Amino acid sequence: MAWLSRRAFVVAAATAPLARAAWAAEAPAFIGDDTLLRDVLENGPRAPADKARDVFRHPYESLTFWGLKRGMTVIDVAPGAGWWTDILAPYLARTGGHYIAASADLDNPKTSEAARRGRAAFEAKYEGDRALYGDVKVVGFGAASGPLAPPGTVDLVLVSREIHDWAMVDGFTAKAFADFRAALKPSGILAVEDHRAPDGADPKKGDGYISETWVIGEAQKAGFKLAARSEINANPKDTKDYPFGVWTLPPTRRSAPSGQPPNPAFDHTKYDTIGESDRMTLRFVKV
Repeated sequence: MAWLSRRAFVVAAATAPLARAAWAAEAPAFIGDDTLLRDVLENGPRAPADKARDVFRHPYESLTFWGLKRGMTVIDVAPGAGWWTDILAPYLARTGGHYIAASADLDNPKTSEAARRGRAAFEAKYEGDRALYGDVKVVGFGAASGPLAPPGTVDLVLVSREIHDWAMVDGFTAKAFADFRAALKPSGILAVEDHRAPDGADPKKGDGYISETWVIGEAQKAGFKLAARSEINANPKDTKDYPFGVWTLPPTRRSAPSGQPPNPAFDHTKYDTIGESDRMTLRFVKV
């Protein structure tokens, strides 16, 4: 699958073991504001570059909007280099929850070698440090993959910036949403974030954006109800008309067509000023 190869994982070096052991203390009591989630965001095993993106990605506000709670079982779909993993896995580990990564489908011969290497690197990092990340489980996900979890056992499925790629492949979005619905408990949560195209935009345009109306329609057809929508991750500066699609913007900052070497003469200034993309933030529930 092309979307898997584009999102091959690039895993950073792990934090020193002694620092992890000192940080992974017993969770503080939960009173109103989720102080543990704030502690993970501030003091957990996050790279400085990942923290720097909080101004655009609003992880605390997004996760609390989606309904993350202590002790949940969460599926993180196509986790890439682990931006959400470094938040969710330690948080769930400290609260008796479970983190599941829906990653490259090793049983599918069409899965790229880059995606296979990425999954291996992901497993080496996150399955190798149970004290920090808990019992991380990695399952295959793709066009021909089977169930992601036993039916009705998952509290929340997070899909972050993936649906715009799935829309390029006939039937893939419907298959993915059916997988999520099967895994979720009754009234379980489907959390969605994606680059937002104007309503009526062609879902196969290939510029990295997808219409919010289209996503809502596909989710409803799959048996989900829209419970809430938020402008947490909106960016009115995003004009969505760039030479290399959404990837022209940070953090990708593409300067040449996909597959070609970067153009050193490309001026990133106005795109860096815009910041990261305008994103929909949606919460669905299984019905």
